[in-house]
Amino acid sequence: MQRVIERILNLLAFLLTVGRPVTADEIRHTVAGYDRDTDEAFRRTFERDKDLLRGLGVPLRMDFTDRWQVEQGYIVRPDEYGLPDPGLTDDERAALWLATGMARLGGEAAGPGGILKLGGGALPPSADPLSADLGTDAEMLGSLFGAIVERRRIGFRYHDHRRGVAPLGLVHRMGHWYLVGEVRGETRTYRVDRITELEVGSDRDAFTPPAGFRASDGFPDAPWEAGQEDVAAVVRFTPAVAWWARRQLPADTSIADQADGSLVAHIHVASTAAFIGWLIGFEDGALLEGPVSLRRQFIAHLRSGI
Repeated sequence: MQRVIERILNLLAFLLTVGRPVTADEIRHTVAGYDRDTDEAFRRTFERDKDLLRGLGVPLRMDFTDRWQVEQGYIVRPDEYGLPDPGLTDDERAALWLATGMARLGGEAAGPGGILKLGGGALPPSADPLSADLGTDAEMLGSLFGAIVERRRIGFRYHDHRRGVAPLGLVHRMGHWYLVGEVRGETRTYRVDRITELEVGSDRDAFTPPAGFRASDGFPDAPWEAGQEDVAAVVRFTPAVAWWARRQLPADTSIADQADGSLVAHIHVASTAAFIGWLIGFEDGALLEGPVSLRRQFIAHLRSGI
């Protein structure tokens, strides 16, 4: 998958900078990654790459290569590909700079190039330790993204079981990436960092996504709802944090307001690990009243220091 991404980027960069329509033969002998053994192998690769670029919204067009209009070639005009100036204010550019500095993929923060193109200036480095890590396995995300775009079925191991999935979308929630896919007509959600032995199918357009599908629609309201467990948790939130808990709980959660301003919530938990991780954030503002087995698991987690 890494080679595919590199070849696509090489092709796009060439078409954007060459300044004229170029033939497929010139692309084959100029752009890195198209050194195929046969004409048929090149044609198949180039056709897939053209479809991928157009599927991503790149305005790849054909135009005549000379004034006699005998031969046609491919071109991506920078004025059609580039985004118009959004007219950001100084405050909006500063907010974007802060966001890009704090969001990390693969442990690395985004470079300043995008902000500079939007009219921002270089800011002094910050020692602020706060950041949102968007994952460490960029290669895995790239493979999943490619499978989603090209509609290739995938297989992987998850919780010691082999899964076959039609990948529909990726969602980032509370520090983790989740894959939303379809299995035998049902929508399923998988945490990406728990996926192993990923295999991407060779057939493109192997499935058709549901009409109007959005990845966020196939994702539970809360991360602890994505899993195979079935636990009914009861939590009492103190008056100081009750308002914050109410905002984060799913809409169908049973909530009982108490006279002292606290609230008691009956929460369905499908992933106890995700639920415990969320509950820890309330510190002493949340009391897990039951069940006993979940309380023991919660206490063991705290004592382990994980």
